[in-house]
Amino acid sequence: MKKILIVDDMEVTLQMTAFMLEDQYETFCAHSGKEAIEIFRKEKPDMVLSDFRMPGMTGYELQLALQQEYHKIIPFMFMTADPTEETESKGFDNGAMDFIRKPINPDVLLRRVSNIMHNVEQIQGLKKDAETDKLTGLLNKASSEKDLTELCKTATGALMMVDLDSFKLVNDIHGHAMGDKILISFADILRSAVRSSDLIGRMGGDEFIVFCQGVHDESYIAQKAKFINERITETAKQLMGENMNIPLGASIGCVFVPMHGKDFSDLYKKADKALYIVKQNGKHGYSVYSEGTQENETVEVANLAQVEMILSERNPEEGAFVLPFENFRTIYRFLRRTRGFYSKSTCLVVFTMKRHKAGEKITPAQAQEKLLETLQKTFRSGDVISKNGNNQFLVLLTNTNAQRDIDSAIGRVIKKWETCEESTYFWFDHEWTVVNN
Repeated sequence: MKKILIVDDMEVTLQMTAFMLEDQYETFCAHSGKEAIEIFRKEKPDMVLSDFRMPGMTGYELQLALQQEYHKIIPFMFMTADPTEETESKGFDNGAMDFIRKPINPDVLLRRVSNIMHNVEQIQGLKKDAETDKLTGLLNKASSEKDLTELCKTATGALMMVDLDSFKLVNDIHGHAMGDKILISFADILRSAVRSSDLIGRMGGDEFIVFCQGVHDESYIAQKAKFINERITETAKQLMGENMNIPLGASIGCVFVPMHGKDFSDLYKKADKALYIVKQNGKHGYSVYSEGTQENETVEVANLAQVEMILSERNPEEGAFVLPFENFRTIYRFLRRTRGFYSKSTCLVVFTMKRHKAGEKITPAQAQEKLLETLQKTFRSGDVISKNGNNQFLVLLTNTNAQRDIDSAIGRVIKKWETCEESTYFWFDHEWTVVNN
């Protein structure tokens, strides 16, 4: 039920007006502007119905005081017993949404209040559309920057830049529809990680920003970083399957306000520096900005176990290791360099997908995703896979006996592919060579 704050220094007017509205609205009564401000702070009503002329604080002065405190337009309708049009005109000039004369007609009051509520909902809806990111429902970049610029001037808290690590792989391997699902889920994870009173925005792509008011403890940031990273892994497996091996996670760069400043633009740069350090040191963690920190510094690591944690794969899965092309190329070049040190061979296999039957039931993208899944499940955990272009997959088979192992591995892929519905419309050919000849 919508809330209305009624303000008048006359008790009879308060009671009569409340009686007219109470069947359709929740009403609160104040006898003065000062009392009205206290009730407004506690109840946050949807509109204020106030007498225009009151001793101590007029209705207009009350409206101005509330708008200065809350930095927004608050719906006001003024009441007056003054019969002159000059008073009504002044009321509208002072920002009233409507005006009603005493004695008040109940039907007129209800219609006018209803119109104000409807107009406010429309305005708020348009404002929300303009301020929010359409995909995630979070504040968009422009609104985040605007709100944080004001917030950082007066508030105390933690400003965090949050990047979704390895997100590009989701789009590359599973398509943009899945990428959108991951972004929506990540936004929900951020909401669940902080309080409803905290600010969350999407700055674009896989970059988000969070401001937690009243937070100045690094242990809080560490706790949130751990929670977010655990949840995004769980969610990604629910969406993409238990065999999902994309190293999704969150990197967080943090600054404390006002410890590190009050200017949002400057704070954003400092948070970005802290984020850069996390990115350079294994991702999936957090860093708090300090004045002496340089972008090329590394995070101090206490012991060997922490180094291993940074370097290791977070969620190792059975099957081949799927990597983006640039990472795949690095491994290929390394194996070429070290080809003389191993007794067995490394082979490069190229699978090229082709269509052999027309049909709309299975799209090329669906067939490619299925082939990638088939390759990943067929090959060993020591093998590496990458996608090259739209219809080609590259595989590095390590520690093989060349011809014999290649024939066996290819045979398993063909056998599995023939059990898939996608094989009705698509097939693949393959070529291979020994890398360390």
